[in-house]
Amino acid sequence: MKSRIEQLQEFLNEDSNDSFLRYALALEYVRVEKNDTARDCFLKLIKDDENYIATYYQLGKLYESLNDTEKAGEIYKKGIKIAQKSENKKTLLELQEAYNMLTEIDEDDF
Repeated sequence: MKSRIEQLQEFLNEDSNDSFLRYALALEYVRVEKNDTARDCFLKLIKDDENYIATYYQLGKLYESLNDTEKAGEIYKKGIKIAQKSENKKTLLELQEAYNMLTEIDEDDF
């Protein structure tokens, strides 16, 4: 029986430009704690399809889990700008909340 990762990779072989499949693959890598591979998948997705907004939230959370709050903040801010441009209010609120929580944590460290 094939793993989810293997299944997603097969689907991507058929359509390598499918942003949803690439996003799902990155999430699977997060799930199995292959964080470097997940990060690389998210970054490639942003490079190839910067408007796939959910990526910014998930990548930001991944950076937070790796204790890289600086990069998490950068990703959240970039996602906020994209969400504002596309008028995606739900994702905008999620990104703003994640960024605000992150900056509160940073301020508490001092």
